[in-house]
Amino acid sequence: MKFVDELYEMYKHHFTGDEEDIDIIAFSVLEQLNKKSLLNLLHELDDQELYNLVGLYLIEGLRGKLAQEGLLTMSDERSEKRTIH
Repeated sequence: MKFVDELYEMYKHHFTGDEEDIDIIAFSVLEQLNKKSLLNLLHELDDQELYNLVGLYLIEGLRGKLAQEGLLTMSDERSEKRTIH
């Protein structure tokens, strides 16, 4: 994804290896974007990138619902890294 590559190049000197760095930078960038800008970014994605993005959104949304209901087990929480085809 071109946008991710550009962000990485801009902020790579800020990363310390802690995942919180990623969250802070991602949310800081998102705060600066409006809906039109976000839709433009989505439009630039190829089919696989869009599929992956929506897949991650669905996985995290369902994970959040399961956690709210107390149905998420520890093995579910540990298997956060999944490949979407």
